[in-house]
Amino acid sequence: MAVSLFPGGVPLSKRLFDLLLTLAGLVVLSPVFLLVGLAVLIFQGRPVFFRQQRPGYRGRIFTLYKFATMRDLRDPSGRLLPDAQRLTRLGRFLRASSLDELPELLNVLQGEMSLVGPRPLLVKYLPLYSPEQMRRHDVLPGITGWAQVNGRNALSWQDKFRLDVWYVDHWSFWLDLKILALTAWKVIKREGINQPGQATAVEFNGEN
Repeated sequence: MAVSLFPGGVPLSKRLFDLLLTLAGLVVLSPVFLLVGLAVLIFQGRPVFFRQQRPGYRGRIFTLYKFATMRDLRDPSGRLLPDAQRLTRLGRFLRASSLDELPELLNVLQGEMSLVGPRPLLVKYLPLYSPEQMRRHDVLPGITGWAQVNGRNALSWQDKFRLDVWYVDHWSFWLDLKILALTAWKVIKREGINQPGQATAVEFNGEN
């Protein structure tokens, strides 16, 4: 029978697991963190970090941190150019290797994210979700998740949300371990980085 995840907040075992792995990861990966930051600064310029408001647990807004992968290029009217025109060669590599996600470890440390959970999406999507899709916010968002190891950006939005809700109903410590192991394999294989014909993924409009 499905078990509801986090009915009263984050399970202590999951939070301790997140903290231990995150602290160890920050120590071990600190040289990589520094090298990526320098590469972004040299080849793309400032800002080194991408910051954006995202909805977290129960829809609470927090600031997500990532390494910048796009330049701030705009048309004459001041509107941002399409992602494909702003995404740099270094940015493509960082996304393909998932190195752009490293700063999200700081979000985990602050308790705004978990290592595993549904990916935090855009704030503007919140009013577009169905009640069932909104259940993805019954858990902390994650750096990786069940949808990420089952297709990532190659999935349709409906399939992503279905997998996110499945995770909410079936969470366990062992499922998180499985997802982390599968994530490492998917990163090596570089699968599902973008939707076919897209630099990343098409925007969710409440229907697609």
